[in-house]
Amino acid sequence: MRTDWTRGEIAALFDLPFDDLLYRAQTVHRAYHAAGEVQLCTLLSIKTGGCPEDCGYCSQSASADSGLKADKLMDVDAVLASAAEAKAAGSQRFCMGAAWRNPKDRDMGAIVRMVEGVREMGLETCMTLGMLEPHQARQLAAAGLDYYNHNIDTSPENYGNVITTRTFQDRLDTLENVREAGIAVCCGGIVGMGETRGDRVGFVHALATLPRHPESVPVNALVPVRGTVLGDMLADTPMAKIDDIEFVRTVAVARIAMPLSMVRLSAGRESMSEATQALCFMAGANSIFTGDKLLTTGNAGGGADAALFAKLGLVPMAGAEPMPAAAE
Repeated sequence: MRTDWTRGEIAALFDLPFDDLLYRAQTVHRAYHAAGEVQLCTLLSIKTGGCPEDCGYCSQSASADSGLKADKLMDVDAVLASAAEAKAAGSQRFCMGAAWRNPKDRDMGAIVRMVEGVREMGLETCMTLGMLEPHQARQLAAAGLDYYNHNIDTSPENYGNVITTRTFQDRLDTLENVREAGIAVCCGGIVGMGETRGDRVGFVHALATLPRHPESVPVNALVPVRGTVLGDMLADTPMAKIDDIEFVRTVAVARIAMPLSMVRLSAGRESMSEATQALCFMAGANSIFTGDKLLTTGNAGGGADAALFAKLGLVPMAGAEPMPAAAE
């Protein structure tokens, strides 16, 4: 897998005629992934609101005026009950997110029990807890955590326009701690935050030139929430929703640049038409969050997903993910 992509090469992919881009993305996709299979994941907020970070897109930031009530860390048994429901609904991966800048060591015992309990059910586990210290990453690895999610969000150049309470390098440091602990990486970002095409090029380039591509690459479309910096800034403007074709282009370029990665169609999907989602699958997206809710925003729901899958002839993924399998 190439990790030496240049920005010029990534930009040239974005500039391809749309049908040529999709043809190339689908060709790459079929070389490494089972055609017509999509991984089903469920996301649960295990600690909501009150985060000290100032991420401009996030309703869980303490600085946001979104009306979201801050909650404490969920009870372990309640989390495991939600995981059991997700498995019964067909999910393969159970993702747990906490609105923290970084986890406190006093919370790690409960986090470890959640990971161990979900794994015992036969589900893949993923956590997103903010920045991690090396010893915390090792604790999660010892518990058997499969994936750690820590998004870079946008291009290095645009990062400071979105977040000021931590740097782009802070993000990379956590990814390195996760890698060194032996945990697979889930890392992507958000498009539609008022960024330029060049920023989308820089976003994909930053991921595709990591020493090892992320095993999962979530591509989110911004859900503008009133009371957040970006939600208020973009409200009632043409920039409040990214152009559907440009979003599909971003998915396709991510697939071409990172052939083995699972590319996840993530937040914002509930407002996409079936046709746009179908184009995303053609462009190489092969993972989704299913269920009625993501961390704090709505989602399409399992019934809608089942109906769309039937219409498109898609099935839930049955085999192993190619990147971890290749490493064994």
